[in-house]
Amino acid sequence: MTFTKTTEQSSKYEHLEKMSVTALLSNINQEDKTVPFAIEKALPQIESLVTQIVAKMKLGGRLFYIGAGTSGRLGVVDASECPPTFGVPFDLVVGIIAGGDAAIRRAVENAEDNATQAWRDLTEYNINENDVVIGIAASGTTPYVIGGLQACNENNIVTGSISCNAGSPLSETAKFPIDVVVGPEFVTGSSRMKAGTAQKLVLNMISTATMIQLGKVKGNKMVDMQLSNRKLVDRGIIMIIGEIPVSYEEAAELLNIHGSVRKAVDSYNSKY
Repeated sequence: MTFTKTTEQSSKYEHLEKMSVTALLSNINQEDKTVPFAIEKALPQIESLVTQIVAKMKLGGRLFYIGAGTSGRLGVVDASECPPTFGVPFDLVVGIIAGGDAAIRRAVENAEDNATQAWRDLTEYNINENDVVIGIAASGTTPYVIGGLQACNENNIVTGSISCNAGSPLSETAKFPIDVVVGPEFVTGSSRMKAGTAQKLVLNMISTATMIQLGKVKGNKMVDMQLSNRKLVDRGIIMIIGEIPVSYEEAAELLNIHGSVRKAVDSYNSKY
């Protein structure tokens, strides 16, 4: 199959600089609406990868995201949100970006072109066969990401990928590829737009579905969330009141004693 980078094809919109603000926003919005439909076509691929992640995590494994530029930043964001949302250790889901943490804010020259660095970055975490590594690259051609997955394959580590070009070298390398083909961007080649949105949505799906499968959500509530600010403490109190027959003040006291919604509710239920 011939590989074509649809993410690099010319925008179907011309003379953007002549458009009004209304027209610009409307047309960007029209393009953004197509993203969930592209993801829907990839649901079977996403399911296969999530199933692998859940199985490996039940064996004590971890999930790693590797990427460069926007893709790397999106992986870092998703990984960093798992501990506060689901109360998991900070090193259960790890985001690694080409060029290191400095590249989160500012591009690091040539970092994505190094095909051997990702594996070196992963080995700093003592990567092993219980772990899963997902390579993220809108183009599907980033050497840093492809090289990382190739090394993982050689070391019997489960690999997945998220790309926005069908049949990409990255998809061919990953054991469990996800292809979300969103088509040309509104601004030609600006894959931080639809492609970035698609990657973010898929990452949300992967981490959320995985954590639910691992029992980190009860009903539809984040019962293991970290209580890191007043808003979240109040949310936790309301959750407790919804689960057991106590007042706001009693729920607050239970939460203060036990430190999480789950532990507060379980403690109460064990007594009554």
